[in-house]
Amino acid sequence: MAKIKSCGFLIFRENPTRSFLLMRHPNRWDLPKGHVDPGETNLECAYRELEEETGISADDIEIDNEFKFKQKYTVTYKRSNYVPKKKKLIIYLARLLHEVEITTTEHEGFEWFDWNPPHSIQEKTINPVLKKLAKHWRNSKVES
Repeated sequence: MAKIKSCGFLIFRENPTRSFLLMRHPNRWDLPKGHVDPGETNLECAYRELEEETGISADDIEIDNEFKFKQKYTVTYKRSNYVPKKKKLIIYLARLLHEVEITTTEHEGFEWFDWNPPHSIQEKTINPVLKKLAKHWRNSKVES
């Protein structure tokens, strides 16, 4: 079975309240993320996808090097005739350092969701990454 890798960011901000950014697809919410290009590192991919999909640059964020979410699952895409592929997802955590204007290029829109665990947004990836983040912040003594 073919394999693909996707990397992205979970972006959170503290002002006006603690919240996290999700991108709007026609029928679901997702993180800013995308497939790794040949010769690209996982983190380079995450930065590139973040800027392409939101306008947020590396200078706008601070990465939490203690957090990384990894997950594997099977996907099918219309563009590849629905042939199943094994997908590896890697999500980094970053704090927005200052207010930025979000510019969406690949999505219908975006929304800042208030941090109020437990969250029930999207079962496959969003809920598990938020659950891991809640545990990470509890263990790091960051108030959730």
